[in-house]
Amino acid sequence: MYPSDAAVGLRRIHRHTLRTRHKDLIKVNTVKYPHRLLEDVDTLASFKGWSKEVYEDFFRLQRREIDESAFREKYSRERAILSIDMTGFTISTVKLGELQSLTRILDAQRVVIPVMQDYGAELVRCFADDIVALFLEPDSAIDAALEIHRRVQLFNTSSLASANPTVCCAGVGYGNVLAIGPNLAQGDEMNRASKLGEDIARGNETLVTERVYDAVAVREDIVFERQDHDDLLFPFYRVSEPD
Repeated sequence: MYPSDAAVGLRRIHRHTLRTRHKDLIKVNTVKYPHRLLEDVDTLASFKGWSKEVYEDFFRLQRREIDESAFREKYSRERAILSIDMTGFTISTVKLGELQSLTRILDAQRVVIPVMQDYGAELVRCFADDIVALFLEPDSAIDAALEIHRRVQLFNTSSLASANPTVCCAGVGYGNVLAIGPNLAQGDEMNRASKLGEDIARGNETLVTERVYDAVAVREDIVFERQDHDDLLFPFYRVSEPD
């Protein structure tokens, strides 16, 4: 059975479209960049984005001297990420002033970091009102997050608290990350944990990614509530302790 004239015509149009797109891609790829590019790995590393070795390996990856699997074999590892953010930093700066706002961060760090250490964090990094910690297991990250909320509330009711204390928001991710950068954890689960902790979670709330849920769903001492909203970038769960 021979194809109809219409089918033949559609195939010709499809082939023409593919050829046109291919030519367009070639045109784009042959455009020369007119400005200076920073290529020196020592200079790049001086800005503290990645180490000199990581920059060298990224350049080797771009030059196809190594493949992606070799890069991942060198840097990839499985970790749980706990991302802590503090509420009201920008508003407190405007209303209370810079120093009052910064002392709120100091108080939060004094409370939060010991909890992370108590629950076995192998790395803790602070930047502005964010604190990131890495754990070997997601259970430890979740337990640390819940304990952080308890201790922050306890501190805020004590005589040590300021007149405008902060509360914390927590996001937890788990999976393979690249041990590069200041936090030694870059990748999809790091991005998701940060998104949950910094942008989505409210004060005293702990949110976890789907991979965290899959790893610890058998636990009976905590409650998982799947969050279903049309505008979600990815599925996640709210974690709480049973009443």
